[in-house]
Amino acid sequence: MNNEITRGHLLTEQINPLSTNLDQLSCLEIVDVFNQEDQKTVDAIALARESLAQAIDITAQFLGKGGRLFYIGAGTSGRLGVLDAAECPPTFCTDPTLVQGILAGGEGAMFKSSEALEDLPEDGAKAIALNDITEIDVVIGITAGGTTPYVHGALEEARKRKAKTVFISCIPQEQLKIEVDVDIRLLTGPEVLAGSTRLKAGTVTKMALNIISTGVMVKLGKVYGNRMIDVSVTNSKLLDRALRIITDLTDLERDKAQELLTASGSKVKLALLMHWKNLSKTQAQTLLEKHQGNLRQAVNN
Repeated sequence: MNNEITRGHLLTEQINPLSTNLDQLSCLEIVDVFNQEDQKTVDAIALARESLAQAIDITAQFLGKGGRLFYIGAGTSGRLGVLDAAECPPTFCTDPTLVQGILAGGEGAMFKSSEALEDLPEDGAKAIALNDITEIDVVIGITAGGTTPYVHGALEEARKRKAKTVFISCIPQEQLKIEVDVDIRLLTGPEVLAGSTRLKAGTVTKMALNIISTGVMVKLGKVYGNRMIDVSVTNSKLLDRALRIITDLTDLERDKAQELLTASGSKVKLALLMHWKNLSKTQAQTLLEKHQGNLRQAVNN
């Protein structure tokens, strides 16, 4: 640990003038300060719209070629990546290996702080090597303060392997420059609690990851309109959602929708195609495969 490193100039480490008397505020005033500051997360997303769109475009292209998406980070940033990756299989019925989260310290660090591990760039590089990342993969490095050695080590190794790289941080480019394919800066300003990037920085990062992963899945044909037609029907809530999607998009009553869903093997996308094109399950599967799983293209065939 190098005690000569100073990070006080970084945007995420600066003192927020609106909360200098935080310990003297009433509970309601604390809520109001947070609410006022959290408005800045929406503005930060708007300012980063072009780089976010770039990240969606590149990631969808390479996942379409058989690549994988990896989020990598430490502390809150890494945990948010793991969370977003974990939500993809149930939401979009993806293979768990398609979108993965890598957290400094591994699984145990999800529940117990291991922030000291973020200082080791060689561990980040090792994580990239252990996952056999190649030129068709995409690596998104997440570090609110921008300087996490673990993330920089990972991105450097990913670039050596010709993978596409994306950097997400909450400091301006003039405070830290990096060579990546897409550089996303989410500028929410100093935190209400100085330096606590689990706050606005964490919130805006979660928003960005929501946009990226959902946008990628849209481009991969896992959405029809705004319906999650690749939803994994694994519990009663998701069964209800699947049946409502079918009844909303067809002329079927719920009992008939259930019969159709059962005949499709609980695949909403397949069920819709079977109904709309009057096809058997096998015929619908063949047509979907011809169009790389894109329902709209298959319907318009």
